[in-house]
Amino acid sequence: MTPATIAVRTATLEIACEVRGPETGPAVILLHGFPDDVRAWDGVAAPLAGAGCRVVVPYLRGCGATRFLDPGTPRSGEQAALGHDLRALMDALRLPRALLAGYDWGGRAACVVAALWPERVAGLVTGNGYAIQDIAAAARPAAPAQELRFWYQWYFHTERGRAGLAANRRALCRLLWELWSPTWRFAEAEFERTAPSFDNPDFVAVAIHSYRHRYGAAPGDPALAPIEAQLARQPRIAVPTICLHGADDGVAPPETSAGHARHFAGPYARRVLPGVGHFLPREAPEAHVRAVLELLAR
Repeated sequence: MTPATIAVRTATLEIACEVRGPETGPAVILLHGFPDDVRAWDGVAAPLAGAGCRVVVPYLRGCGATRFLDPGTPRSGEQAALGHDLRALMDALRLPRALLAGYDWGGRAACVVAALWPERVAGLVTGNGYAIQDIAAAARPAAPAQELRFWYQWYFHTERGRAGLAANRRALCRLLWELWSPTWRFAEAEFERTAPSFDNPDFVAVAIHSYRHRYGAAPGDPALAPIEAQLARQPRIAVPTICLHGADDGVAPPETSAGHARHFAGPYARRVLPGVGHFLPREAPEAHVRAVLELLAR
């Protein structure tokens, strides 16, 4: 089933989306991470549409054909921006409620909406658990091995890192694919289908801001401050949730989500996927299809 490509206008963005499945089916929104795009969900979206779901796969801000409407809008990559974008997309599509599935940045957007606006969320499939950042505690160092895995974040804190991402965005992103999913042997053609999304004019600005803001090293968008204030309280998520975590994740090993049940007030299940790295829907599409359909059947 070939997806339809639509442009959805919110107050801030024109969000490019791929849409599949019957309009009357239960709504499912699939959210990609960094550095990635909607192609991450090809192995998930088609089976869900075939099962009768209305599947929406948006390009996040700074990716693909998604564009800011106003040149003066801060190119924020903060968690409040991602969650706000998702809720605004649902409003623009007139979706009162949807099942949300995401990983990495997309998982963060899904967790934000599930935590703050649970009435809009039928269920949550989250990669690597509770993805809402605790910015107040961000200065606390992690174990040395984890600090090493986050090398790219420290790099992006420097102007050299900004220039490096701008000049070498495809090579750097490809390196992250290799490091974060060390047992995944992706075809070069698969990366090349996604790489044009990194040519978005706001890709670098949004990415750099995301990695600086989460450590308190860059100010947030003032318009999003009320959302960030709510997220600072680390709100629990009450909607039915399935957490998927790759056993071979090279940037966030399974132990990073081992204690996340405390962040969930509703039904919660955690599944570690053997032989799978960070790019979860690309590497384990069937597990995502099963998780989504399981939650929809509740």
